Amino acid sequence: MLISYRWLARHVDLSGIDPETLANDLTLSTAEVESVTAFAPHLMDVRVGLVLAREQHPNADKLSLCSVDVGDINDINNDEPLSIVCGAPNVAKGQKVAVATIGTVLPGDFKIKKSKIRGVESQGMICSEQELELGDNHEGIWVLPDACEIGTPVAKALEIDDWVIEIDNKSLTHRPDLWGHRGIAAEVAAIYERPLKPLPCELPKLGKAAAFPVRIESESCSRYLGLVIENARPLPSPYWLRFLLLAVGQRPIDQIVDLSNFVMLDLGQPNHTFDAKRLSKDGIVVRDAREGETLTTLDGEERKLRTSDLLICSGAEPVALAGIMGGEASKVGEDTSQLLLEVATFDPTVVRRTSTHLGLRTESSARFEKSLDPTLPETAAGHFAQLLASLQPEVRFPATLSDEGSWSDPANTISMRPDRVRTALGKDISDDEFENILTRLGFGVKRDGENFAVTIPSARATKDVTIEQDLIEEIGRIYRYGNVPERALVAEIAPPVRDPRRLMVRKIQDRLVGPGRFHEVMSYSFIPDAMVERLGEIDTPHVRIVNPIDQAASRMRRSILPSLLATLEQNRRQRDEVRVFEIGMGYHPEAANERGEPLEVHRLALALAAPPNKNAKFDDNAFARLYGVVVDLLAHLGLEAPSYEPAVEAPAWAHPARVLSAEFKDVSGIALHLANLEPGMARDLGLTGDLASDVAVAEISLDHLLDAEDRGPDYRPISRFPAVKVDVAVELPESTQAGDLVEVIKKAGKGQVLSSELFDVYQGSNLGEGRKSLAYHVLLHSEKKTLTDKDQAKFLKRLEQGLDSLDGRLRK
Repeated sequence: MLISYRWLARHVDLSGIDPETLANDLTLSTAEVESVTAFAPHLMDVRVGLVLAREQHPNADKLSLCSVDVGDINDINNDEPLSIVCGAPNVAKGQKVAVATIGTVLPGDFKIKKSKIRGVESQGMICSEQELELGDNHEGIWVLPDACEIGTPVAKALEIDDWVIEIDNKSLTHRPDLWGHRGIAAEVAAIYERPLKPLPCELPKLGKAAAFPVRIESESCSRYLGLVIENARPLPSPYWLRFLLLAVGQRPIDQIVDLSNFVMLDLGQPNHTFDAKRLSKDGIVVRDAREGETLTTLDGEERKLRTSDLLICSGAEPVALAGIMGGEASKVGEDTSQLLLEVATFDPTVVRRTSTHLGLRTESSARFEKSLDPTLPETAAGHFAQLLASLQPEVRFPATLSDEGSWSDPANTISMRPDRVRTALGKDISDDEFENILTRLGFGVKRDGENFAVTIPSARATKDVTIEQDLIEEIGRIYRYGNVPERALVAEIAPPVRDPRRLMVRKIQDRLVGPGRFHEVMSYSFIPDAMVERLGEIDTPHVRIVNPIDQAASRMRRSILPSLLATLEQNRRQRDEVRVFEIGMGYHPEAANERGEPLEVHRLALALAAPPNKNAKFDDNAFARLYGVVVDLLAHLGLEAPSYEPAVEAPAWAHPARVLSAEFKDVSGIALHLANLEPGMARDLGLTGDLASDVAVAEISLDHLLDAEDRGPDYRPISRFPAVKVDVAVELPESTQAGDLVEVIKKAGKGQVLSSELFDVYQGSNLGEGRKSLAYHVLLHSEKKTLTDKDQAKFLKRLEQGLDSLDGRLRK
């Protein structure tokens, strides 16, 4: 937000306070100042000149040769008039004009140099308002008032030398009272213990005619004031008004529009002027927009409205977007003479939502979003009326004031404990100092025994000061935190509570992340409705989001693998192989606790996507590789291996024929699912054509991992005897599970099987239909002796006998 130093001086005495000091003190006590810059610094170099003579240029019909007195400027003219060629049609003898002499730099880094124009030397330039970036008028030179002294810098002559203070908007979000110069001036007055200057804001004498009809049909408008003004004319604004507006980035237009903007920037209360002759005799109606309704705003854009938008209507026709922008149909024009001034209070949430979805943010909407003081509209209406009457004495106010709406004064009283303030600030501040600071800030203060009863004015009560801690902050910032002495912190330090879940998560991350391994993903906890439908969970209970960021993602996820899958297509475009995982929570509302909070289920999801390779070996495909990752991870966590079985009820994202589930011993429920991605899901994710991939996915319950049995330390003493590797290939029915064969191998080893590793799967016509071959590396080991060929033969014999139970046989 931009603040004018000269504008502030209209409200509070700033003598002895330079702009830099003011900015520093505001930063330390109120809000962060981002910059302090001079307003139109080039006007200090542009001089007031008097046109002594104007003659026709000898070599150009449309140019004039002017003799201009600019006083005595060292090294330029030695008090001699300047000869300047001018192309403006309105230049004339006797005018006071703005002259840029040789060496002056104008906006756009345009430096004035001595030059010849059509053969005649020109010693400067007589400037227009547009050339000085003070307006849009470029049809002629800028004619200054006769009272301006010759040779004086234009900024001094017109008293428009100013400084612009830019305040960080974020530091004012909670302070609606600071979105106007009067509010900032009140802060300055409190900081420097100076009084605020009185501001004439009383309504002028009003006529006895009936008030302009106003009807409020929406709860989003709590107050609406309408003031009828006659004989108002859109005349050019005086210099003081134009330059104050220019200093804060507003383009002057005419007195009516400029005063409307001035009052908004002065008091922080937006307002709007309608051409009353263009309004319906039925009056103003404040209502919600209807389905399919449109409005052409002042910027010429047709806006498509929602039913949640608030409209100002003339009878049945919309004429303004409440709190944001007026409509084209009722704008003030050159023929306007009768006005309706609107000053209102609108719901901040409604204004913000409308501004957001229309992409239309204005100075007005920025203020209404902050929860404005509902007592302020009458003050703003009086301020506008007083200013307009001072500029146009002929204006009249024929009707009583329209004042509709159900609003209440938010002013209230908060009890404050002085000892609590001293404890919080760490400084022994006296009660009198408390009272002094709060009174300077505009609070009412009364002693209530040992405490204070502090009355919060309406300007601070809508959103800002609501509890005792807010009052402590008010005292601290004005007293200055820099005045509070530093003290060493003294406290008992206790070790943090051990969180097994956090430790497990860190172990998982440490194991999975690394060169050539997995990348961690963090996704939103809400899930697109299209994904919910694809999973067949539309009728499954979900936690619903009341105000979703995306209307097409209104549910919280029940598990996290679908969120991870949503990242595959984009990542797959960047890499030949994608290895990602996510650790997060799903939410189950059907298992809510006594406080109504949904059950949070903690999950680890993994996805491995590789391009299909028809010549890949068994242990090269994504499923086998991800299986190995899961086995390695569980071993790293020190858990006993679970038992894997074909999943009876496969998740929607799993290939129905290629999915395993696993359970831990003595832990009820499925701990994990491991599967190839369901083909239809792959198509929905865009993993087709050039992106086709062999995709394996897994989801593991961290809650089950925490309950699983710890297998204890992995340390084993080094054996004195070597292990012996035996390769076995077993032919057996295709339906036989590998886990069943592993159990037979272990039984045949009689405790000597150290490990068994599947290294080949084969099916062929030589085995017969419905048969397959599984080949294992079996590692045999004894703690008592070195195993011999005889021991290996005994193991193979016992294995061959055990295979009868599986209808299998050893392959030679």
